[in-house]
Amino acid sequence: MSAWLNDETTLRTGAAPRHGVDIFTLLRDRADNRVADDRAAHVTASGAAWLAGASSCPRSTLSQWEARPHSPGVLPCGSAFDVVNVPALFGRRMLERLWAEGPGSGPVATHRGRMLLFASPGTAQRLPSLLAWEEWGTGSGGPRAARGCLPPLLCHGAGDAVTVPPLTGGAGSGGPRWVVAPDTRNPWLPGPDVLLWACVRVGRSAAPSTTGNSIFPPADPGANVYDVSRRR
Repeated sequence: MSAWLNDETTLRTGAAPRHGVDIFTLLRDRADNRVADDRAAHVTASGAAWLAGASSCPRSTLSQWEARPHSPGVLPCGSAFDVVNVPALFGRRMLERLWAEGPGSGPVATHRGRMLLFASPGTAQRLPSLLAWEEWGTGSGGPRAARGCLPPLLCHGAGDAVTVPPLTGGAGSGGPRWVVAPDTRNPWLPGPDVLLWACVRVGRSAAPSTTGNSIFPPADPGANVYDVSRRR
């Protein structure tokens, strides 16, 4: 299963439209000309191959990418990856924890005010159970509000599909975009235990304190650069 949304931008050479763009050559050329700090948010050729492998017909998916490299797409979850879908601010704080104190993250995207954290297959089934076992609720209010609640988490696994950002461009279009883009054929993906840790750390830092002082430092609102060289 894969689907590619309509592309309103056609790659052109002069006045003649080009179809069947060699997407791997295009991605490699852009990577060679890109500064190191800017690479985290752009897909590499190896990353594109990994994304295509999530579909049941990778060659067909790659052909769609070649025809519409600036279009967002839809890929199934459950085989190559699961996705944990969280509100953007909470997701940003999770990323800060993962990169500052934990093992880092896998690919991450934003879409419609939500952050999509790509996780290992099976995470969508296990993470809600682990959160319930640890007695961490979601939403606001209720008996657990005193220790901190988590916002609504959407876990996409087998049988679900998610919108993925374009391979090229799209950063300023207001649509989905990569925060940490796929850059290898075998990216490290966090499992339910790692994401549970990040959720609880962020939840605790936001929990009301009886003393008025949190033992955790506040999140840095300007932190938005992730050292992808630390990725496993």
